[in-house]
Amino acid sequence: MATSQKRLALAIIDFLSKSLNDGTIASEDTESIEIAKSCIADTFHVDPNDQAALKDAIGDQSLLTIYGVYEKLKGKTSTAPMPGASSTKPTTSIPKPSGPTPTNPEAEEFKSQGNKAMQQKDYPKAIDLYTKAINLSPTNPIYLSNRAAAYSASKKHAEACADAELATSADPKYTKAWSRLGLARFVLGDAKGSMEAYQKGIEYEGNGGSEAMKKGYKTAKEKVEEEEKEGGDDEMERAASPRGAGGAGGEGGGMPDLAGLASMLGGGGGGGMPDLGALMNNPMFASMAQNMMSNPDALQGLMNNPRLREMAQNFGGGGGGGQGGGMPDISALMSDPSLREAAMNMMGGGGRGTGRGAPQ
Repeated sequence: MATSQKRLALAIIDFLSKSLNDGTIASEDTESIEIAKSCIADTFHVDPNDQAALKDAIGDQSLLTIYGVYEKLKGKTSTAPMPGASSTKPTTSIPKPSGPTPTNPEAEEFKSQGNKAMQQKDYPKAIDLYTKAINLSPTNPIYLSNRAAAYSASKKHAEACADAELATSADPKYTKAWSRLGLARFVLGDAKGSMEAYQKGIEYEGNGGSEAMKKGYKTAKEKVEEEEKEGGDDEMERAASPRGAGGAGGEGGGMPDLAGLASMLGGGGGGGMPDLGALMNNPMFASMAQNMMSNPDALQGLMNNPRLREMAQNFGGGGGGGQGGGMPDISALMSDPSLREAAMNMMGGGGRGTGRGAPQ
């Protein structure tokens, strides 16, 4: 029987044992798993207790680690839990290897040639050579990290990010991978993710981290703070702008001059239907609409106002409120104290404003 088949059988037995120990497989299935392990060992003539043979089969990694990296390379990662798995146990995280990946002489030769191509700035050739090395040793963090660097140099930052993530999964202690992940994320606009990657690199480097890693972290952190500040300013401006229109004749950005409201709407003076596009772009009416939607009781009270009903009837039938069958004379309607108060309430308090954009 081929030696590679025996190594795979040992790797499967090791995977089943670890799945029992970490809770991936439910405890009630223990007997079935033990029988399966025994059958595999007898069929392939391997000894699950032979630690030397197991180390020869998978080195310092595990079958799940190897397959997890393969899935990432193929873009087939899955988040679905295994049937019968405990809901409190994670089943999708890739275990971190406890030591470096065994090297392959042929893969090392491809890596060396790739390094030379990088020195010559022949990035497509470097990517091709690193890919050949990765095909022979898919979980080697150095090969993955080097290809990430070649992708970054080629301005293929999404590919660089993917390779750097694979490298950090394969061996989080290989700090160059964290640095390259930080760079790729930063260029892709993920400043927070970049900061987190550099932070991990600093932690694994120890002693406060290298100057290069700290510089990358500082740059990403400053970008995050800048984005947060800009986001806060935008929120403040959006919150203040509905009250900040300060219409004609208004004092302190509060209620506008209601005597000129009819002409602003395009009615009351013989005009027809107002320009609804311009109307809805008016900050005052945007505020009224927002307040009406958030306060149904106030809207119901407003609609029960007899003067407002009269205005709606005249508007719909071309009645006597307006001149020429268009909008009614809103200037006259607003002389009604109850309707004026209702409109001011709909605007969120009217004259208490303190000027455009100024928060309280």
